Amino acid sequence: MAAQKGAARSRSGAKPPGTAAPAGPTRGELLAYYRDMLLIRRFEERAGQLYGMGLIGGFCHLYIGQEAIAVGVQAAKRPGDQMITGYRDHGHMLVCGMDPREVMAELTGRSGGSSRGKGGSMHMFSIEAAFYGGHGIVGAQVSLGTGLALANAYRGDGKVSWAFYGDGAANQGQVYESFNMAQVWKLPIVYVIENNEYAMGTAIDRSSSETRLHKRGVSFNIPGEEVDGMDVTAVKTAAQRAAEHCRRGKGPYLLEMKTYRYRGHSMSDPAKYRTREEVDEVRKTRDPIEHVEDLLEKHGWADEAALKAIDAEVKRIVADAAEFARTSPEPDPSELYTDVYTEA
Repeated sequence: MAAQKGAARSRSGAKPPGTAAPAGPTRGELLAYYRDMLLIRRFEERAGQLYGMGLIGGFCHLYIGQEAIAVGVQAAKRPGDQMITGYRDHGHMLVCGMDPREVMAELTGRSGGSSRGKGGSMHMFSIEAAFYGGHGIVGAQVSLGTGLALANAYRGDGKVSWAFYGDGAANQGQVYESFNMAQVWKLPIVYVIENNEYAMGTAIDRSSSETRLHKRGVSFNIPGEEVDGMDVTAVKTAAQRAAEHCRRGKGPYLLEMKTYRYRGHSMSDPAKYRTREEVDEVRKTRDPIEHVEDLLEKHGWADEAALKAIDAEVKRIVADAAEFARTSPEPDPSELYTDVYTEA
């Protein structure tokens, strides 16, 4: 396997002059990245099964293939930094530390869910984990994330807001209004563009006049760079660089993560706009989890038995989460009247 995935290499921009090359990841870090990405994938695979069984209703957008982005950014965050994203959000929740049981129960609309079964797949939230949603309106989270950064700047607390959005949201007007405000006020926010090439189902070169999305901040004097979003170590390094820029009071930063989703836009999407051969080629040459496997095996830090043990542990966690979701009761009808207004 070590000789196989040579394509997963960083394509991020050049480092600023005088910046030393970062040290490579340690054994412990790589094993943690591997486990976290594997947890997301196994969780999403089980969520897909539950959807097929009719236990998850409405929309369900899986993160399979994009795991390195959420994991790499989480590795670069500091405690208290906020994360906000769109509706492909299960992976972000898990890396923020939300309980897999509560996330899966929310997907199935059960009372044991993180939003007591009232948010579903696209609208979860956890103040404790500094995760501010899951948002179903395309691009809405960009403005909300900018508001989080404004609060950070106002308080002077040194926190950074991380706002994730996709290539499909990149053409939304509120994104550019947010860019302008963030740069004028030098707000501490990193805009993370998860460019999986197809938005809802249209190739980016058919929908965008400028496909190099990291350049979208140029007219606002916001620096940006392209990153191999299938390489968790490249993601972490670029995220650290972006966060340092923000924490020094230099304003916002754009990171375009070049990635690829293996499934359709949502579970109801047959993805007929691309070929099976294209998907298989990415799986074979750029898979983010197998890339970390290669690194672990290359350094002699983990053998096949050790990796299988991690997989077995992750599968137990996911199976437990699925059983909790299946057996947790549905919300009481009285929940319709809670969380509507803030009580004085």
